[in-house]
Amino acid sequence: MQRIAIIDIGSNSARLVISHIYKNGAYNMVYNQKEALRLSQKVDAGNMLTEEAFSSTIETLKSFAHMCNIYQVDKTIGVATAAIRNAANGSQLVERVAAETGIQLHIISGSTEAYISYLGVINTLDVKNGIIFDLGGGSTELILFKNRQILESVSLPMGAVNTTGMFNIRNEMPPNVYSDLNVFIMSRLSQYPWLKQNGLHLIGVGGTARTVAKIIQRAKKYPATKIHNYAYSVQTYRNFFNKLRNTNLEQRKKISGLSAERSDIILAGSSIISCLLEATGAKKLITSGCGLREGLFYDYYSQSNNVPLIAKNILERSRENVLKLYETDTAHARHITQLALAMFDGWHELHKVRKGYRRLLETAALLHDIGITINFYSHARHSAYMIQNAKLFGLTHKEQIITSAIAGWHNGVSKNYFKDRFYKEMLTDSNWRLINKLALLLALAESLDYSETKMIHAIEPGISKKCALLRIYADGIPGIEIHQVATHLAWFKKVFGVELKLELVKDKEAEQ
Repeated sequence: MQRIAIIDIGSNSARLVISHIYKNGAYNMVYNQKEALRLSQKVDAGNMLTEEAFSSTIETLKSFAHMCNIYQVDKTIGVATAAIRNAANGSQLVERVAAETGIQLHIISGSTEAYISYLGVINTLDVKNGIIFDLGGGSTELILFKNRQILESVSLPMGAVNTTGMFNIRNEMPPNVYSDLNVFIMSRLSQYPWLKQNGLHLIGVGGTARTVAKIIQRAKKYPATKIHNYAYSVQTYRNFFNKLRNTNLEQRKKISGLSAERSDIILAGSSIISCLLEATGAKKLITSGCGLREGLFYDYYSQSNNVPLIAKNILERSRENVLKLYETDTAHARHITQLALAMFDGWHELHKVRKGYRRLLETAALLHDIGITINFYSHARHSAYMIQNAKLFGLTHKEQIITSAIAGWHNGVSKNYFKDRFYKEMLTDSNWRLINKLALLLALAESLDYSETKMIHAIEPGISKKCALLRIYADGIPGIEIHQVATHLAWFKKVFGVELKLELVKDKEAEQ
């Protein structure tokens, strides 16, 4: 097992993330620490980081080094961005950090920062074309990508912290200052005509983007707390921003979802987003909870594990990671998946579920047994909870909930577990009918390998005028499996309105 530490010293805050990479290639985060530094505010008239900036950064890095020691980290990757990059004495701070903490920070360029943020986004959001903005404390990186490849990028030296100081809007933003701020931001954005991409989604990375999404979620009483891949309209943003503009610092401290440490810089950060919407012509915003730190991890992981730097299919890669983390019998999980998908394809005329939902059944089938790591007897509902909260990329929030419910019902319908507000508000009656159908297919697949011996190695679903047919190809007589399938026959008749008939074909008969 490898223990990897990622350290990101930004203009507003410093972060330490520690992840484990296991022998089978699976990985997960095991520790996260954030410290507010506000380095962009600790620069003197000569563009020199102050002694306070030096001391606070070194103390924070000592704390990070201590945690790295506790976790017995094998590899540390540390980067410094805008505040240190732009300061006249930034390299001296890096030297002091190395001497006093043993941590080697690398000052990365704006273009490198943009590219690494892009890696974090493109490997975790299923978006083909878009514009990414990584809005930090001292800079904003902008990246245009199409067909998942970068076309243009730039790093602008304006962020939530330094723009707040420049226009003195820590407390409030009078109309004349708002006008001046708009002119300032738009004049810089206008230098990059490639930003005008009417209709492309605007993807937000960084603390300001996450905070805005959290405030909007709280205001809408959104039942989920997940920020990554949360999408909302431009009009929703305008409504939020118009209210925010007219608040003072004390009023903002009372806004649900807005932390006290960010309440003084949110006006500047939100103004930058507002101008970006105007400059790009975007119709929708998507929040990414992944950016620079995740990009650094994927860069290291791809090199050390010989996998593509940019995942061809992010859902497939992320669910394989979850599978390897929690499932000891991956061969059984893959066999169940093969059987479930065979029934989905062969009985499409019967279930009439859109083919786009096939990947949800595939995901639920692969991960249906991961709850066994908690408790075998109630593993279906534990699997549901784990899938609901897993880092599964490439699914919308609603799709992930549907997937979790499919897995949660693979031992039979259990409505009580899904009665809480979260499921009630996210799913419609139509969604539940869909879940019932796909969960039944998964339950049948599970029954067809109940002994986990793969005695039934293939199936051939079919439909006649009066019933559904399932031809079973087996090595011997799979008595346990046939018995288990029989327990679901009434469920099948209730859901699809026809009887299910089985036909056993033993391997020797098949050869004849």
